[in-house]
Amino acid sequence: MSTLDSFRLDGARALVTGASRGIGRAVAVALAQAGARLALTARTGEALKATAEQVGALGGPALLVPGDLAVGGEPGRVVDQAAEALGGLDVVVHNAGILPTLPDGSPLLAPLQLLPQAAWDEVVAVNLNATAALCRHAHPHLAASGSASLVLMSSVAGVIGAPLMEAYAASKAAQISLARSLAVGWARQGIRVNALCPGWTRTDMTSFAHTNGPVNDWLLAHVPLGRWADPQEVAAAALFLASPAAGYLTGQALLLDGGVSVPDGGLAGIPKPPSPFAVS
Repeated sequence: MSTLDSFRLDGARALVTGASRGIGRAVAVALAQAGARLALTARTGEALKATAEQVGALGGPALLVPGDLAVGGEPGRVVDQAAEALGGLDVVVHNAGILPTLPDGSPLLAPLQLLPQAAWDEVVAVNLNATAALCRHAHPHLAASGSASLVLMSSVAGVIGAPLMEAYAASKAAQISLARSLAVGWARQGIRVNALCPGWTRTDMTSFAHTNGPVNDWLLAHVPLGRWADPQEVAAAALFLASPAAGYLTGQALLLDGGVSVPDGGLAGIPKPPSPFAVS
């Protein structure tokens, strides 16, 4: 196998969660371009239609398995339905995740002492509990593959301090820990498990920041590369982790963050604007 061929996933049976937009959609398209056969999930089938059209244009129809992974029993149903339709699973990229939100759907950014317990519980239910349930149900299908890859979409927020985002950051840190534990526990069954930790990525979820001048400038001042990531860049990293090219890589948290996780953002000598989130 050539180096370039090692990034191919021809015939691989893959499930992508949170595939309706942003990073999840980009991951689905990247896996399809590499030859994978896809099952896609998000909360509604309607939300998945655009992703399915993009995947279909690449030569293969995508199986749509809508479901709310935070609801008991749904992770198992989604996984089993995808595995049955595809004839098994070789790759799972678990991208579904949320921030706390206000009633209008916009992100709720608040220090821990002001964050309602219900908001914390909702984030943990989706980002951690649903992740564990999905992994638990995916295990027998991945073990039957003999050469499987599980990628948990974590975040740089799980590695660095993230004030006003404590629930999100804590749940993403837990995903990294879970990936490491599963990597060790499942290694002899031929299952690789890694966490992918994007930095600030331009998506609908982060529009509250990249469309707000002061917030955008403050965030990018802490990113050595000085720009937002594109979802396709995250998808390329997910493809690497899922593919044979990463065949000896497991138990790792791959930081794709433009350098923001370097101590002091790697920009200790460059003045940064004051935080627009400062609270007294």
